[in-house]
Amino acid sequence: MTTDETGTGTGHDDIRAAVIAAITEIAPEVEDLELAGDVPLRRQVDLDSMDWLNVLIALRSALGVDIPESDYARLATLDDLVTYLAERLGR
Repeated sequence: MTTDETGTGTGHDDIRAAVIAAITEIAPEVEDLELAGDVPLRRQVDLDSMDWLNVLIALRSALGVDIPESDYARLATLDDLVTYLAERLGR
């Protein structure tokens, strides 16, 4: 696997794109360039609990990763989601 200038694998870029796609599927008014990696997503995007659950379901469908409810609290930011999913996918 190659790495970009930040040292993260290019697989992270694919995961980030999948996360953004899942969010914009639920909230199409969101511009992906507006999303900060280190700010809680629910503060950046007007997602209620059901919307957030639908984002996680879309990620499971897109990436094949089951996210247990016990892990939801760890997934507040875009960076959190990308790191978590990369770990689960072994990237």
